[in-house]
Parts: sequence; C-alpha cells; structure tokens
Amino acid sequence: MGMTKIVLQGAITAIVTPFTKSGEVDFPAFRALLKRQLAGGVNGIVACGSTGEAVTLNDKEYAETVKCAVEEVGGKIPVIAGAGSNNTVRAIELSKIARAQGVDSLLHVTPYYNKPTPNGLVAHFKAITESVDLPVILYNVPGRTGSNVLPETILRIAKEVPGVIAVKEASGNISQIRDIIKGAPEGFTVLSGDDALTLPAMELGARGCISVVANEVPKEFSELCARALAGDWEKAKEIHLRLLPLMDINFIESNPIPVKTALYMMGLIEESFRLPLVPIEEKNRPAIKACLESLNLI
Repeated sequence: MGMTKIVLQGAITAIVTPFTKSGEVDFPAFRALLKRQLAGGVNGIVACGSTGEAVTLNDKEYAETVKCAVEEVGGKIPVIAGAGSNNTVRAIELSKIARAQGVDSLLHVTPYYNKPTPNGLVAHFKAITESVDLPVILYNVPGRTGSNVLPETILRIAKEVPGVIAVKEASGNISQIRDIIKGAPEGFTVLSGDDALTLPAMELGARGCISVVANEVPKEFSELCARALAGDWEKAKEIHLRLLPLMDINFIESNPIPVKTALYMMGLIEESFRLPLVPIEEKNRPAIKACLESLNLI
C-alpha cells in the first residue's frame, strides 16, 4: 500500500451539506461554510457523513460535494469523505468515487441493519482497504447502526487491517473508549464521536473529535481541542462547559436537524432538508435560538 501518512487530531468538523430552498446542493453556501471552518482553525473536514445527509445524495451530487470540499480546503487540512454502506460492494464504490475527487481519508460506518458478526466486520474493512489505497477511519455509532462494535473487535480490526488507522467512537461509553485507547496498537488513533464527551475522552488519550458543534463554533471548538492536546485542562474544561448547552441542543432532534436550523438562524444556510428529514418541530425552535443568543452567535 502506498498510503501517505495522515495526522488525525484536534477538531475535525462533520460538515453539513446545505441545500437550496428547492432542494439542490447549495455549493456557494457550502464553500462559505468551508471558508469559515478554515478561518476558525479546524484540523480536518468530514464531508458527506451522517451530518452531511450523505445517504440522500446521488452519486453525482456526492462526487461534486466531496470535490468542492477538496478544492476549497486546498490541501491545508485533511478532507475525509464519509463513504459507508451496509453493502460492502457499495462501500467500495463510494470509496472509489471519493478517492477520485482527491480526498485524504475515508470514514466508514460499521454496517447497519444487517448487523455483521466480528468476522464479518473484519472482512468488510479488509475488502475496503484492499480495494482503495486510502486510510480508513472506522465509525462506531450504535445509536444509528443498531449494533455496538465491542472494543475487542475494534482492536482486532486495528491490528489485522493496517489500512484502518483510526476509530470515531460514538458509543457514548467512556469505559469502552478507555479500553480501545489502552489496547490500541502503535499509530492507531481514537477520536471522540460525541461532542459532549470530547474532554473526558481526550483526558483518557483520544486525539480529538469528529464534531457537529464545530459547524457552529469552529474557532471555539478548535481551541478546546488544542488546549486539551497541549494538556491545558483548566482552559479546555472552561470552553467545554461553555459549549456544552450547544452540544446538547444539537441533539434535541435527529442530527443534523438542529445544527442546520442553528446555521440558518446564524444566516449561513437555507433551512432546507431532504426527506426523510424534515424541519425542526416549532416547540424546539426557541431553545435553539436562546442557546445561540447566550453564546452571542446571533
């Protein structure tokens, strides 16, 4: 494998995909969001992840969105494409499309719905990394997949599939995160998949977070991660506690409904979703607005 070394750490934004009022991908808004992320000092961008509503993009839109991210970022930080599927052949197809657009890495959610066994998971990630020479981040998100990948399986993949260089851990289980960090082979990176667990995960040795809240506050979240990486826990904790209400409100309904609503309130994107996602319930709107006001974001 001729894989280039990639540094995955700090604040990595799982960026939203803005849509126009008529439902097309809004590329001007997307470019503006990416510029704002770079100005905020983030350490990476995940395009077309679950926050990016990737499952509702067709292949042409997917390729164009990933390509737009690669162009706008211009090699300054890694661009990671969400390329996951519960069909291994499809996951490889998406990986190849993303690779052709020049991404640095791929994010692969563990197959949902069909619930593979540990042996099946190893085989799935082997097949992907043997087909596409890009480093892969394994994404464990039981809340979306319906099955938790246990630390022993994640560590087995880390050891048996060298192309898998990191895990985005969104089990919400801090002892599970600790066990992965403790058993991880040299050079395997653990990233938090939950904004609200960024600080405790990094205290245990995680290197950063693939983040939703960084969409709204790239500068502040980048600083939180930078302080944590530097061991300045006092300042990191202060920022973490300040951002916690926003981190929580982003999950008042299914992600990315609240974060897109917030970005709309901030004047950055249209309030537009693709089915099966719909606009936020009216009763939840005031809480988002109040939270943004308290952080001086609107």
